[in-house]
Amino acid sequence: MSSKQTKAPAAAAKAAPVAANKSKKVVKKGEKKPKTRTLFNALYTKETKNFGTGFGVQPKRDLTHFVHWPRYVRVQRQRRVLLRRLKVPPTINQFTRVFDKNTAIHLFKLLDKYRPEEASVKKARLLKVAEARAAAPKGEKVAKAEKPVQYLRHGIDAVTKLVEKKKAKLVVIAHDVDPVELVLYLPALCRRMDVPYCIVKSKSRLGELVHMRNAACVALTGVNATDANELALLVESAKQMFNNNADARKTWGGNTLSGPTRAIIAKRQKAASKEATAKSKIQ
Repeated sequence: MSSKQTKAPAAAAKAAPVAANKSKKVVKKGEKKPKTRTLFNALYTKETKNFGTGFGVQPKRDLTHFVHWPRYVRVQRQRRVLLRRLKVPPTINQFTRVFDKNTAIHLFKLLDKYRPEEASVKKARLLKVAEARAAAPKGEKVAKAEKPVQYLRHGIDAVTKLVEKKKAKLVVIAHDVDPVELVLYLPALCRRMDVPYCIVKSKSRLGELVHMRNAACVALTGVNATDANELALLVESAKQMFNNNADARKTWGGNTLSGPTRAIIAKRQKAASKEATAKSKIQ
């Protein structure tokens, strides 16, 4: 028993140094010491975002340059750029001048009152007349139903005839008619016949008045007595801005350079002025 008791502490003494050696890490030459880890502080530490699949949301970018736009959109944009770069003659440039917003609102409110009747309303009216005729006894005359007066006329041919006969009180032309040759002569004809005209935005807005998708121009042949004063004010403003404005009809349009081109010209002018000042100092 005594021998066993004496051997046990010796075995423990041998095992102790081995455990101590395992806990120590030997650092070889050339190796970097491991950095001590600091505590996380949300106020000062920067979080790196991960934009991988299923992680953070990508930031919003302008992807206009990468979109494959339809052909009609590209043509519209190219046409708009060309009208800015090239010199536009006054006859075409006059369609860029339109009624201001407040005047246009008053104009369209007035025109909205004199919309032509819709196809469904006209059908119902004619059906009612036909039923009255069928119900009347044979040989008896049925009073003719009065047609609603149509003050608002549309169509280039119809408007041109009204202007030539001086029956139009006010002619409204859309600014974005394509091709523009369809209405190019109309302002000159209105001035010749002393008929007030105006140019507004846009052909789709005029089309809504006459139950169509688009309308190049419309003509107002008359109004009720209650709206006569409002029409007189609109006619006066139209004559002042379009009929009697000779300077606007002589101004050319376009001929504006792009931003990069203007920057290059400004840079050249700056270099030339700098060189001129340097030469003046030498002399």
